[in-house]
Amino acid sequence: MSGPAASEARVGPVSPIATEAPGAPARRWRRSWYWYDWANSAFVTTTGTVLFGPYLTAVATEDACPGLAEDATCGTDLRVLGVPVDPGSVAAYTVTVATIVSAILLVFVGALADRSPRPARLLGGFAWTGALAAALMVLVTGSAWELGAILMIVATVALGASLVVYDALLCRIAHPDDRDAVSSRGWALGYLGGGLLLVANLALVSLTPFGLSTGDAVRLCLLSAGLWWAAFTLIPVLGLRRVRGLGRAAPGTGHGIVRGSLGQLRDTFLDLRRYPQTMSFLVAYLFFNDGIQTVIAASAIYAVEEIGFAESQLMALILVVQFVAFGGALLFGLIAARAGAKRTVLGGIGLWTGVVVAAYLLPNGRFLPFVALGVVIGLVLGGTQALSRSLYSQLVPADREAEYFSLYQAMERGTSWFGMLTFGLVHQLTGSYRLAIIALIVFFVVGGVLLARVDVRRGIREAGNEVPAVA
Repeated sequence: MSGPAASEARVGPVSPIATEAPGAPARRWRRSWYWYDWANSAFVTTTGTVLFGPYLTAVATEDACPGLAEDATCGTDLRVLGVPVDPGSVAAYTVTVATIVSAILLVFVGALADRSPRPARLLGGFAWTGALAAALMVLVTGSAWELGAILMIVATVALGASLVVYDALLCRIAHPDDRDAVSSRGWALGYLGGGLLLVANLALVSLTPFGLSTGDAVRLCLLSAGLWWAAFTLIPVLGLRRVRGLGRAAPGTGHGIVRGSLGQLRDTFLDLRRYPQTMSFLVAYLFFNDGIQTVIAASAIYAVEEIGFAESQLMALILVVQFVAFGGALLFGLIAARAGAKRTVLGGIGLWTGVVVAAYLLPNGRFLPFVALGVVIGLVLGGTQALSRSLYSQLVPADREAEYFSLYQAMERGTSWFGMLTFGLVHQLTGSYRLAIIALIVFFVVGGVLLARVDVRRGIREAGNEVPAVA
């Protein structure tokens, strides 16, 4: 017998310490674990996806061109460390810097997290640091765009660090047979939570009740995302407090946590070649995930500039994708239980390839076909990412989960710029957004081919892990 019901009693290999009856801790830990996806998705959706970019651009423009008319164009650059910067590019540059800093720092976070005796506390520390930075964006007023940029960088790095710990905890609270389902449920709950808060915040910005200005409404929305993130993080931190990490130096070292973590990190890069299937999966993931992230990031530009949709239509589509992704993540989890995570992810990559082709063929000004395409994106978005997480968890060696997930997060961020670079270069060379979007097909083709060559069962055995019934 397999599946969630069958595995509740198989808690032994999941956590080093279980002080309660077998099965009981696992159920509670899972229910607590799910809520961190719900908690952080508010920031990702409301702040990162929708409000931060336009608002920081407006604040930066006010600094460069005070009192500029609404439809006028600012022709004055800002100065950042003596370098001229167009105010319209400040948000993009901020995200780029945050991404690069994350890629550098996160590899150290994993080594530290694996050696932390109480990973839930570490999760809370990172999460609440990010939530505080996110909430403090309410203070970004007038022309104080520098404060907004700094806070966004801090929040982004803290989010990435918390996700390293969070993803690694999946290995400690779920049996290998159950990780696809558990990961999918967490991802689905995240889309639901992020979507609900986004609906409320878009209503606040659109209606501006109580005599609020649009700027005041946006700042309250930014505050709400930080408070939501902080409040709901309490559930996983308290619920997972009994889950233990290593809390000791690696055998033969005798160093403290920080110094030992650096040594462990060095060993990881040296040892990664001992796990060729794990390394092959990472390379495949970098390609197809870069394609996914680029399609999502470029969709707004493509919809407005090429297809000719209004921003209100774009907002409606974002909400459609958000709520459809809730069901899509759950659906992919059910499919993976029968077909295996690898086959299901490959199917998802095939659908992403179809999405790119359909976007290229999409007629101008036709909203319903674009909505249909958004539904497909929603179905495949959460499922592909959730199953990639659970599949990778099977391929990392025991007791080094956070360290390997730090590579997962860091490498994702370290290469996430390549897709957008490709999109931008193709558009610059051809003047066509359609050719730019179809060019992204190469990321899915290459990623799919590389993933197809990964021997999952062999990789799981090489990592010393139990092979699930369906892999």
